Amino acid sequence: MTVYLLAHTANPEHLVADAARLCYSDASISDLTTQLSDEKAKAFVEMLTNMGHESPTEHASFTFGIEGVSRSLLAQITRHRIASFSVQSQRYVRLDDFRYVTPHAIADDPQALEIYEAAMKRDAEDYEKLTEILKKKYYKANLAQGMSEKKAATSAEKQAIEDARFVRPNAGTTERICAMNARSLLNFFSHRCCNRAQW
Repeated sequence: MTVYLLAHTANPEHLVADAARLCYSDASISDLTTQLSDEKAKAFVEMLTNMGHESPTEHASFTFGIEGVSRSLLAQITRHRIASFSVQSQRYVRLDDFRYVTPHAIADDPQALEIYEAAMKRDAEDYEKLTEILKKKYYKANLAQGMSEKKAATSAEKQAIEDARFVRPNAGTTERICAMNARSLLNFFSHRCCNRAQW
C-alpha cells in the first residue's frame, strides 16, 4: 500500500484556531487572523482538542492518493461518508494486469497460500475469458442495432468489462483519491485504528 498526501489546507492550525476564536470573540475577522504565532496557534488547537470542541477542525482538509489496497479496504474506508472519494472504476478500466492483496494469515501458511494464489490465477483467467466472450456477444448485438463497427467495438468492450468484473474478488487492488476535513480525519482514525476494525 502507498499513501500520498496530495493536498492540504495551508497553515491548518492557524485556520482552525481563527475559526474557534471567532466563536468566543467579538473581534473582527481581520483582527483574529493576524494575532497568533505558530506556537500559540498550535497550543490553541491542542486546547480545543482537550475541550472536545471539534467543529473548527472542519475548516482544514487533507486529500490523499491511495494505491495498492484491496476492495475490502474500500468497503471499510467509504463507511466514512463525510469524506469525498474518487475510485478507479472496474466498469471503465479493463484490468489486464490483475494485482491483489494477500492477507498475512494466508501469506504465512504455505498450504493456504498455494490455494489462494491458484484462486487468484483462476480469477484473472476467468475475467479475461468472460470479457472476450461478452465482447463478441455485445459487438454483434451493437452492430444489429445499427452502430458503426468502431462504436460497436468500443461499446462492447465497456459492456463486457462491466459484466465480467463481477468475478473480481475483494482481494483485487484498487486506486482512489480521498479527501477529508480534519474533524472527519480524526473520526476516521478513531474508528479505523481500533483493534476491532478489519486489518
